[in-house]
Amino acid sequence: MHTFKSLLLASSALTLILFLNGCKPKGAASAVSGDAASKVYVAPGKYDEFYNIVSGGFNGQVSVYGIPSGRLLRIIPVFSQHPESGWGFSEETKPMLNTSHGFTPWDDQHHIALSTTNGEHDGRWVFANGNNSPRIARIDLKTFRTVEIIEIPNSAGNHSSPYITENTEYTIAGTRFAVPITGPGDVPINTFKENFQSTISFVKVDPASGRMNIAFQILAPGIDFDLARGGKGPSHDWFFFSCYNSEKANTLLEVNASAKDKDFIMAVNWKKAEQYAAQGKGKRMPAQYAHNVYDDRTHSATSTMEKEVLMLDPRDCPDMMYFIPCPKSPHGTDVDPTGEYIVGSGKLAALIPVFSFSKMLQAIAQKQFDGSFEGFPVLKYESVLHGEVQKPGLGPLHTEFDANGNAYTSFFVSSEIVKWRIKDLKVLDRVPTYYSIGHLSVMGGPTKKPYGKYMVAYNKITKDRYLPTGPELAQSAQLYDISGDKMKMILDFPTVGEPHYAEAIPAEVLSKNSQRIFRIEDNKHPYVSMGEGATKVTREGNKVHVYMTAIRSHLTPDNIEGVRVGDEVYFHVTNLEQDWDVPHGFAIKNAANAEILVMPGETQTLKYIADRPGMFPFYCTDFCSALHQEMQGYLRVSPAGSNVPLLFSTGKNMPATKGAGDSGAAPAAKNQ
Repeated sequence: MHTFKSLLLASSALTLILFLNGCKPKGAASAVSGDAASKVYVAPGKYDEFYNIVSGGFNGQVSVYGIPSGRLLRIIPVFSQHPESGWGFSEETKPMLNTSHGFTPWDDQHHIALSTTNGEHDGRWVFANGNNSPRIARIDLKTFRTVEIIEIPNSAGNHSSPYITENTEYTIAGTRFAVPITGPGDVPINTFKENFQSTISFVKVDPASGRMNIAFQILAPGIDFDLARGGKGPSHDWFFFSCYNSEKANTLLEVNASAKDKDFIMAVNWKKAEQYAAQGKGKRMPAQYAHNVYDDRTHSATSTMEKEVLMLDPRDCPDMMYFIPCPKSPHGTDVDPTGEYIVGSGKLAALIPVFSFSKMLQAIAQKQFDGSFEGFPVLKYESVLHGEVQKPGLGPLHTEFDANGNAYTSFFVSSEIVKWRIKDLKVLDRVPTYYSIGHLSVMGGPTKKPYGKYMVAYNKITKDRYLPTGPELAQSAQLYDISGDKMKMILDFPTVGEPHYAEAIPAEVLSKNSQRIFRIEDNKHPYVSMGEGATKVTREGNKVHVYMTAIRSHLTPDNIEGVRVGDEVYFHVTNLEQDWDVPHGFAIKNAANAEILVMPGETQTLKYIADRPGMFPFYCTDFCSALHQEMQGYLRVSPAGSNVPLLFSTGKNMPATKGAGDSGAAPAAKNQ
């Protein structure tokens, strides 16, 4: 009977969703305010007010847009190979995509978090999660480059990540899929309730360098963690995680994980966890995971395989973990700027519960519990509840805040954003989105001091918003003016990938610290050429190293001979330019990998396998000057066993040399 009832509920919910999706808001043009064009217009030569840092979803990258213009400024490769820049193709960046499972050049990048100090954006770093192969990356906002990636062990699906504590003491990672962790891994799937567990990883962030390391993990019941937020102000020491599948189902979760009226928000006192770890309460567990770091001095990455983690069992750590009931299948959990209110978003509920942090502490002190879950106290719903926003919409997902005590919640099913007041939970305004919004981003919305003014909706379905491009539709973002009492749509623009979450930061905070070049005198790359006079070609067995420079408008050397079939050729290209906006690219005919893009003062390496004899042109791939087209050269590949000497030059023809076809050693390289 219970299963039949669940099926009926699921069927009814599906019918409602289909009905609402068939009744999308009409008259999109009329929803745009009359002065929209003037509000989003950024004149040529002028800058946007905000950088909007946006997750890339299934493309594994992070993108940067200007607000209010909606202009795409940059795609930052993180977990995915990117032939445009050579990320993951150059010898220097390949180690960044290393994992305990080998070279992993893709991930599902869902969320980002901008570093904060005292709960306010400080403009130092962006943290990005890899959901599929559990990882957290750190992007340096001086260079807009990925400089570190750490793999998360004992995790299956790193979705509830990479949210941060108020002073970026930690970035956290909650696992999406429960799996066997402490016992044998090879167990029947239908023993889920007995054998499956989850973890929360606390990744320590060095306050000066940003360098990450896994400080400790917390073993958690076998439920799925969706999203999370760190506390602020009075709730600074706590972290809050939305949880679903408290039913602990392992099949047909759309029904079996929606049977209960309430799931949970899990509250963890991370300060207390930190103390327990320092007191030796945890146990060292073997765990193999990669830690990859990029060094801007050597322009190279290294990958280190770590061997263990510290695991805390909350059963040995009293008063560290509590559960707050939350209607049902909660997605977002968000903390307001004061740190007092925690908003839960039960995506199958028709209300929004708002919890009080001070009431939570009081309920813990007075032991106002409603039983336990997996041995951990469940706080009474009414004891911790500030109140419920009644009938705000259907399918609440995510909430962000302005500086005036207002909250903004996205509703997937009813395709809208609802503005409501935290103090009295009164709905103030609602606007349609086109269509089926996921995340939303208020400028500075997750901080203690939101900037407000604009809000961006990230939509899962675009349908008829843009010119058709075949079966795959463009992803959509829509910009709203929230400076007044009413929200006004002023722009929509397509985005790359599938945008999930985003954060915005004032342009003036980042632009003043943006690094324009790499100083050539600081270049410590092992194959750097500090000038054209330092270029050379050397052989080590079947490895040929080309020490090359690039400067407008030639490559040195630009004629190379003496390479034989079977050789591995490493083009180490140093860009000698010291002017902003003069990168050089490098590619060679029929290369099986990609180009490399070399910034001023930087050295990057392209590996080329000489697999057949012939003449192979190479050239600069990034337009750099009026004579860019002339920036080219030739690599001569001779048959295996030939004795063509290793020669290289620029600006002077070498004597004609024919291979004798024998296997004798080639003469030393000569630069003429």
